[in-house]
Amino acid sequence: MKAWKTVLQVVVVFAVYAVCGGLVSGVKDNPWLSLLVGALTAVVIIFVYRWVVRRTENREVTELRAEEATSATCWGLVLGTLMFLCVIGNIYLLGDYEVHGIDSVSGAIGLIGFMAAAAATEEIIFRGLLFRLLERVTGTYIALILSGLVFGAMHLLNDDATVAGALAIAIEAGAMLAAAYAATRNLWLPMGVHFAWNFMESGVFSTQVSGNGDTHGLLDSTLSGHRLITGGEFGPEASVYAVLFGTLLTVCFLVVAHRRGNIVPRRRAERAETLAALAR
Repeated sequence: MKAWKTVLQVVVVFAVYAVCGGLVSGVKDNPWLSLLVGALTAVVIIFVYRWVVRRTENREVTELRAEEATSATCWGLVLGTLMFLCVIGNIYLLGDYEVHGIDSVSGAIGLIGFMAAAAATEEIIFRGLLFRLLERVTGTYIALILSGLVFGAMHLLNDDATVAGALAIAIEAGAMLAAAYAATRNLWLPMGVHFAWNFMESGVFSTQVSGNGDTHGLLDSTLSGHRLITGGEFGPEASVYAVLFGTLLTVCFLVVAHRRGNIVPRRRAERAETLAALAR
């Protein structure tokens, strides 16, 4: 693929991300507007990605096939929910997570839209663009590592960011979600996992998400204890349990990818890129 086409994909997607991201942030204090704008943002970013990739690569955008959307997204929702329940369950059993009652039902509703927008835009950018384009040149494993590190580093911009938290996210989310894409070759499943994790973390259990400050979801709760267990001010994503379960899921996805023949070796990636250059 010609360099200018890659640049065009990135520019168009980021332009939409910037505009929609500003709108979502602007209405985050209104739960109903947040739900509406967040859901529309998810739809728009998916539509724009499909349009620009189809135009620049002259192919069917197989990673976002409509017929796979429901099934793959539902599986992602199940996996993301189970993963977070395993993490928060272990923290609870150690006595470091406590529920005091119900906090905010409307807050939980608003977070549905906010987290839908976050899941869709981040998966389009980091797995649909960054990982997919890197994989063509470097192969699956190197692309997984590089895109994961970039994804983790992005979270250093958050208010309560920590280096440990960013590294944890690079492993348990950046690598895991790229592995999910490699295993399925669609973006619906990682979107579902991403949304379910974030929403359970904020909208249901009311814990911090990636060092972005307190959230007011369904439950009125507190996290206390050693930061190795709870993640400290960064939230459960920096917990050793999140890294453990995220790593296990990453390995499972990579095994599936290998069995399906979806792993792109570095040599094949380089050869494919060379042949494509010669064809141009």
